[in-house]
Amino acid sequence: MVVAYIRPDKNFISTLEQLQHINAYATLHALVIDDEFIDQTSQSKRLNDRLQITSYFQSRQKATLIIYDVWVLTTDMEDLIQMFSCLMKNDFEVHFIKQSVIMSRSSSVMLVMGLMDQLRQTIQSDSKRVIGRPKGSKSNSKFDIYISEIIAYIKDEKSVSEMARLLNVSRSSLKDYIESRELKQVAFGSLLSDRPVDAEAKVIDTIECPN
Repeated sequence: MVVAYIRPDKNFISTLEQLQHINAYATLHALVIDDEFIDQTSQSKRLNDRLQITSYFQSRQKATLIIYDVWVLTTDMEDLIQMFSCLMKNDFEVHFIKQSVIMSRSSSVMLVMGLMDQLRQTIQSDSKRVIGRPKGSKSNSKFDIYISEIIAYIKDEKSVSEMARLLNVSRSSLKDYIESRELKQVAFGSLLSDRPVDAEAKVIDTIECPN
């Protein structure tokens, strides 16, 4: 089973942007997403208060999990250790899109530590915890609720006019939305490049050691 896990945070990127990257990644790597979990739980909630997602992960063994970045799982270091441990105990294969790496039981300890340290650096850096909508992110649109359908229509090579009729929306507005969100690139995976051969080494190199 391939699961896409999305958890929005006002300090990072939106649900739509995570979904864009996930669809592009899945297309590029020929992965068929069987389930999509959008977790609206606040990032301030600790793992003990997130029973819906912990039960969801516990009920799935040997699944492939696709997420945008480490912070999507949690922004608490203690919870991250527990989540990593349980995901690997249940034989998950976790694909981190931003880092272009895959974490599994067979991963090196240094890769796991590198991912953990990236989160540590992120939550300790004020420059990365901006107030309000992140620079370059897109504002919400009335078409966001149709994102999955639009991507599916594009893959089926339907015209904008056909899509507009099916969704009962304005053709011109839909065309602008598709172009501004680069949904054609998302549909065919061209937003992402192939996984670099040295991706794991790059994650490990980001580990910061105190002087």
